[in-house]
Amino acid sequence: MTQPLGPTQPVTHSIADAVYRMFRHALLLVIGIVCLAASPPIATAQASAGSKGTLLIYGDSLSASYGIDVQRGWPTLLTQWLTTNGPRLRVVNRSLSGETTHGGLQRMKRALIQENPSLVILALGANDGLRGLSLTQTEENLRQMIRLAKSHGARVLLVGIALPPNYGEDFTKRFAAIYPRLSRELAVPLVPFMLEGFATDLSYFQADRIHPNERAQPLILETILGGLVPMLRAAP
Repeated sequence: MTQPLGPTQPVTHSIADAVYRMFRHALLLVIGIVCLAASPPIATAQASAGSKGTLLIYGDSLSASYGIDVQRGWPTLLTQWLTTNGPRLRVVNRSLSGETTHGGLQRMKRALIQENPSLVILALGANDGLRGLSLTQTEENLRQMIRLAKSHGARVLLVGIALPPNYGEDFTKRFAAIYPRLSRELAVPLVPFMLEGFATDLSYFQADRIHPNERAQPLILETILGGLVPMLRAAP
C-alpha cells in the first residue's frame, strides 16, 4: 500500500500530540523547500567502460542525494548495478534540489540536447505538491516533459510520489492520480511511489524527516529497478 512522502504519523500519546506533530511536519516541509530552492543541479555523469547509450535521471532532491554522500545515493548505486548486471549505460544525473515541474520543463530541452539519452527516469512533482501548486499545471508540465523526451527518441520511466495526509484528502488523492493517469495516457512505465516500503519509518530519514538517509538508498534503488529492469530487457 502506498504511503505518503516522508514519515508523517509516528506513534502518538494523545490527540494533541498528533496534531502538534502534523503542524510541525508541515512547517518542516515548507522550510525544507525554501532552503533547497537555490541548490545547484547535481549534474554528475558516471560511465562504465564500453558504455552504450545514456540514462538521464531527472528529478529533485530525492534523486540528488541531498544531505548524504553522493557516492551512496541511489543514482550512484544504479550505476554500480548496471556495471555488474548490464547493459552498460552512461548514467547522468541532472536532478536539482527544490525543483518543480515548471523548472524541470524549462531545463529539459537543453538537457536532452546535451546528453542525448536513450532512457529518462522522470521523478518530479513532489515540490509542486508540497507547495500546493496547481495540479492541472503540474500534470501538464509532466505531460510536456514526457512528450519532449519521446520526441528526442528517449524512453521514459515515470516515478510517482505521494503527499502527507495533512495536505487534505481531496488534494492528496488528486495529486496521486496524476502519475497513473499520465502513464496510461502516454504509454510510459510507472513506478507508483519512490519511497515505497519505508515512508513512515523515521529510521530511514534524515533529521529533517523529509529526505531519505543513506540507509534508504538501496530500497529506493530496488523500487526504481522494479520499473527499469523490464525496460532494459525490452531494449532494441
